[in-house]
This record gives sequence, C-alpha cells and structure tokens, in this order.
Amino acid sequence: MGISPLCTVAGRACDMRKEESMKILFISLGCDKNLVDTEEMLELLRQKGYSFTDDENECDIVVVNTCCFIGDAKEESINALLEAAELKKSGRVKVLAAAGCLAQRYYREIRTEIPEVDAIVGTTCISRIADAVEQALSGGRPVFVQEPDAPVDYRIDRVLTTGGHYAYLKIAEGCNKRCSYCVIPQIRGSYRSVPMEILLEQANVLAEQGVKELILVAQETTLYGLERYGEKSLPLLLHELAQIPGIQWIRILYCYPEEITEELIQTIRKEPKVCHYLDIPIQHASDRILRRMGRRTTQSQLRELIARLREEIPDICLRTTLITGFPGETQEDHEKMVDFVNEMEFDRLGVFSYSQEEGTAAAEMPDQVPEEQKEAWRQEIMELQQEIAFAKAEDMVGRVLTVMVEGKVADEEVYVTRTYRDAPGVDGYLFVRTGATLMTGDLVQVQVTDSNEYDLVGEIWQEEEGATGRA
Repeated sequence: MGISPLCTVAGRACDMRKEESMKILFISLGCDKNLVDTEEMLELLRQKGYSFTDDENECDIVVVNTCCFIGDAKEESINALLEAAELKKSGRVKVLAAAGCLAQRYYREIRTEIPEVDAIVGTTCISRIADAVEQALSGGRPVFVQEPDAPVDYRIDRVLTTGGHYAYLKIAEGCNKRCSYCVIPQIRGSYRSVPMEILLEQANVLAEQGVKELILVAQETTLYGLERYGEKSLPLLLHELAQIPGIQWIRILYCYPEEITEELIQTIRKEPKVCHYLDIPIQHASDRILRRMGRRTTQSQLRELIARLREEIPDICLRTTLITGFPGETQEDHEKMVDFVNEMEFDRLGVFSYSQEEGTAAAEMPDQVPEEQKEAWRQEIMELQQEIAFAKAEDMVGRVLTVMVEGKVADEEVYVTRTYRDAPGVDGYLFVRTGATLMTGDLVQVQVTDSNEYDLVGEIWQEEEGATGRA
C-alpha cells in the first residue's frame, strides 16, 4: 500500500496496552502544530485502551490526521485516505477516521467521495477522537466538526512521538493576519493564545518526561498573549519556561517580522536557554508583491529588522521562507527577491511555489503565473541559497558548539547531533565520530572540523569550560 505511518508511536504505546486491545495505525501529516494535535489524540485513545502499530497488516483502525495548507499537502492527505480506504475495502480494517485540517474544511466532500471514511473529526474537536472511533465501531458515522473559532479544549498529557528529548509546545491556535494566499484562518479560526498557566504545566510535564528542548510553535508565535492579556507576552513566556528544571534549549519558530519587538530581541539575547535562532517567514522582498500578499512589512523594514537582530545577537541563525510565482509577479519582482536573498545571506531558507487555494483572495487575482515559471524562479533561488548555505557551513569550521545528540549511525562510531542552529526535521546535522557512549538527548561540546554541504562534521571538545552553544 505504501502508507507511511507515524512509526515512532508504536513501540512506546503498545507496551502500555493489553494484547487483546484493538490496534490503531495513526498517520500524521502536515506541520508540527498538527503533530501536537496528533500526540494529544494518541493520548486520548491510549486512555481508552487502544494500542498502536506501524504495521498496516495488523491494524484494526486507521486514523489520518490530515493537512490542506497548500495543494501538495491536500493531495498527500487525500492519497493517504484513499490508500487507507483500500485497507477498509479488504476487510482488514474495521474503522477509518479522518481528522485535522482537510477533515475540517472538506468534511462534506470526504463523506460523499470517500464513503469508506467512517468518522470525521475537525480541528476544534480532537478531544472527541475516542468518541468518534467508538461510535464508528458501533456502526455509526459520526462527524464532529465545529466552527473554527470554537473554544479550544486544552490538554496536559500526550504521547510524545519525537523521541522524548525534544517536544513542540503549541502556544496559540489560529491566525488573524489573513494573508491573501492563506486558508489557515478559515480552517483554524482567529488567533487564540493558550493560557500561560496551561503552557507552563504542559512544559513541566514534558521536562519530567525527559524533554530537554522546547520548540515553540503557532501560526504566529510573536503575537502570543495579545488578545488574552492585552500585550505581547512571548518574552514573559520565554522567561517563565526558562525557569523549568531540565529544559536546556528553547527554540522559537514562525515569528512574523512586523511583530518582533525590542523586548523580544533582548529576551533572546539575555536568556541563556533561548536559542539564538529565529524563523521569520517573510514570503517576498518586492514591496508590490508584499502588498498584494497582504503582508505588513516592506523590504526596507525587513532590512532594518535583520540588521538589528544581527547587531544585537551576532551569532543568531535566521531562517525564512519565500513564495515564488505569486499572482502578478513579474521578472522585476523576482529579481528584487533574488538580490535581497543574495544580500541578506539567510542561514536557512525554504522556497515554495505559489499554490492557488480556493476561497482565498489571491486565488481570484488576475495574472496567475504559469507553473513552469513558478518552478523556474523557485529553482533559481534555491540554487543561490545553496551556495550561501554551503559557504556558511564552511565558516563554522573551527568553532566549538554545544550539540544535542539525536542518535547513532548504525554499525559506526558516528553520532548524529544538532546545534542551536538546527531545528529538527528542517535544518542540517553535525556528525560526530567518537568511541564514547552517548545517549539521545545528551548535550555535549563539539568542535567543528569539516563541512559537507548543509551538514557539519566534528569531534568531542575536551576543554568544556568556555565552550557554549552560541560560540
């Protein structure tokens, strides 16, 4: 079938359940915010006595947590449901459930076009996942979908799928920006910050379970607390999280540039546990296209922000994302973005071809750009960024860094690690050859000895005093 399950779930959860319990194959798609929802649903199902498997030949139930942010994600989610439907048709699977963003937005179409789907659970109803499965097992066809602005049920416990040494902390739901290309507000609703006391309780539980790195995520992290507390409260949240014993690194993703304050910059600079790493999705560098996108910055403002960040935090690692082929984009607009990328030299950069999403303002704009042109522009920027990234990797040779151990290369005395400059799953690795025994999650000092394209090579640094994760 080729179904790709969330494999890391199986071992841990299965040990907790009776052999006769029904086994669930859980497929999690999309972003890390979706992954947090998956982990919470796994815990809800675990509490009801279900076990988990990564083998499609032994599962009784399949749950697909879907995504539909862009066209490719939508296609992947539909294909996963169709493949699972084949298992249902074969008689091996008793229940097929669809959850998440695609289920929220297209539940009527799923019900009609993929009748093998027995249960549908929208983004604000994930607390009903066990009810949905149980009703489906009893012959029902439940649909739990509310308006995207419905109140959120906050949960403390979840089944970690990230290996246990790092975890995502989702600090808010939804978004208020309403960029002209984006469907998230229609699916996830308006911006709603998670109460700080809930986040601190979640983080304490994660630390007790051995988590050493917290990765803060939301559609936009920089607005945290504004609608709940009347002011941007991310700096305060960072300070409070840093007090939790066991937490060593705190990483911030998805910071909208116009919302980055001087207070946030100084908190990142001064708080030892906060990684000198920021993900700032700018999307473009042509003022004309930025306006059409509904973005709230100009190229000049972006330049000022980047210069300020690098002035205050010289070793900061900056990641961004760009969109090529937005409606109305011209060669001149594209060249402005190329020049900007060349000048700014971002440490990490991803590029997406514009996806025409129904229901968005951009989808109805004239002058839609041909797919071939979108891809050609994307490739040009990626090739430029490759040169920048390889050069930056070479510049790291000789530096001493604190790294977090991710695992070991099979049959070799080589460990896979990450530096503060590397978010899991999207950035590079630092490979360390050593005869020492290291454990996943260990923090060790390493001197970089070589670079290999996006990745680094290093050796254990003996003089630990004076070596820091920000060197």
